[in-house]
Amino acid sequence: MSLSLLIFALFSGGLLAWFSERLHPAAPRWVSVAVLFAATGYLTTVWLAGPSAEGLYAELNVPWIPAFGISLKFAMDGLSLLLVALTLFLGLVAVASSWTEIESRTGAFQFNIMWTLAGVVGVFTAMDLFVFFVFWEVMLIPMYFLIAIWGHENRRYAAMKFFLFTQISGLALLLAILTLAYVNYSISGLLTFDYEILRHAEIPETTARWLMLGFFIAFVVKLPAVPFHTWLPDAHTQAPTAGSVLLAGILLKTGAYGLIRFVVPLFEEAAMDFRFPAMLLGAISVVYGGYMAYSQSDFKRLVAYSSVSHMGFVLLGVFAWNQLALQGAVVQMIAHGFSSAALFMLAGAIQHRLHTRELGQMSGLWARAPRMGVVTLFFVIASLGMPGLGTFVGEFLVLLGAFQVNVTLTVVAAIGIIVAAVYSLSLMQRSFQGPENPDIAAMPDFDVRELSVMIIMAAALVWLGIFPQGVLDLSEPVIAALGVAL
Repeated sequence: MSLSLLIFALFSGGLLAWFSERLHPAAPRWVSVAVLFAATGYLTTVWLAGPSAEGLYAELNVPWIPAFGISLKFAMDGLSLLLVALTLFLGLVAVASSWTEIESRTGAFQFNIMWTLAGVVGVFTAMDLFVFFVFWEVMLIPMYFLIAIWGHENRRYAAMKFFLFTQISGLALLLAILTLAYVNYSISGLLTFDYEILRHAEIPETTARWLMLGFFIAFVVKLPAVPFHTWLPDAHTQAPTAGSVLLAGILLKTGAYGLIRFVVPLFEEAAMDFRFPAMLLGAISVVYGGYMAYSQSDFKRLVAYSSVSHMGFVLLGVFAWNQLALQGAVVQMIAHGFSSAALFMLAGAIQHRLHTRELGQMSGLWARAPRMGVVTLFFVIASLGMPGLGTFVGEFLVLLGAFQVNVTLTVVAAIGIIVAAVYSLSLMQRSFQGPENPDIAAMPDFDVRELSVMIIMAAALVWLGIFPQGVLDLSEPVIAALGVAL
């Protein structure tokens, strides 16, 4: 029951944060922090207790709607543990980043953050496909409100675009799930949405291909990969800082997780037949995302397009479908969660101080905010994949694994590393280097709260780059259980 208590704690914490605003405007923030610290403490005890003989750190299986074969089935293996830990940590980062930025309706704001986190935890642990879809929808609705209510000048357009992309792809996912359950029922006589049972279902080849595409489209829109990426730059640009942290650091990972957990294991033969187009989309996303990032003058749009590029490596690694590439994809997901969250927090901090996101108006900021300049330089270097940091390990492993499958696409994706160096260093040059802009008055540097969060994320990237074995050890049994080739 511990997994249900974790999800319930996040849901109830959101409600408590909302109502606590009646006591004091700052109370919702402290409620969110307290709940997330408690949840992190629980997760730490689960990790230290070690996995069961089945490789699970926690599990729950309770019938919900037996007539339709639906159960509240949750399980936390090594992959889920890593992603839930990332979710809780970046939840704290999101709360910290909104500490002074959000001044109105703070209770409702924290409510939407906590419910987004609860939905994401449910996505990472649900092992019943119907329950998975319920949480898939739960995490999207509060994110829509975060953008639409607390976003910037074109927030309604960006929120609606985000909603339409995710809902239309979500309908494809729902249709694929229901069809998969029906086809399995027509063959076996068993009506169920259980992941393990459906994974071993005998699905006709043609049907499997169409169902695989339904799952693939839903997850690749959320990843996102070219050409399904156009919602992301608008959503990131208009979202409040906390919304951007959650979007880039967590929600994009749900798409990657869906590819790893569902698309290939449920329809392995169909997915392998689709390997080249999927890897091609990944390679194109790496290069195109980097090219578009370089062409941006808006700080947040630049970082948003860089996320398209980085997640292209994940798509490439997943469909390479060997141990090296998949472990690289997992490391890339974790590392990108830290680096992208930090860059969006930096963008939000600059916008909060200067009331602009335009790089052309930020020249010479290092002289005014040297602590912010040092932090930006570190995460810019992390974004371009500097050896010794987590992003390098992830991209290197993906390229090694992909090289065994398709040399040409691997070479194309490797070009993205060069492009990343160009747009990352250009970002640094245009914002913090160069002559000081005389139109900018004195600008406050990072305070203790902001600097502390940045130092923790920087330390996590260094640790992941120097000692990645902990993450590899947690993900390896899961990858082996999925039947991945060595």
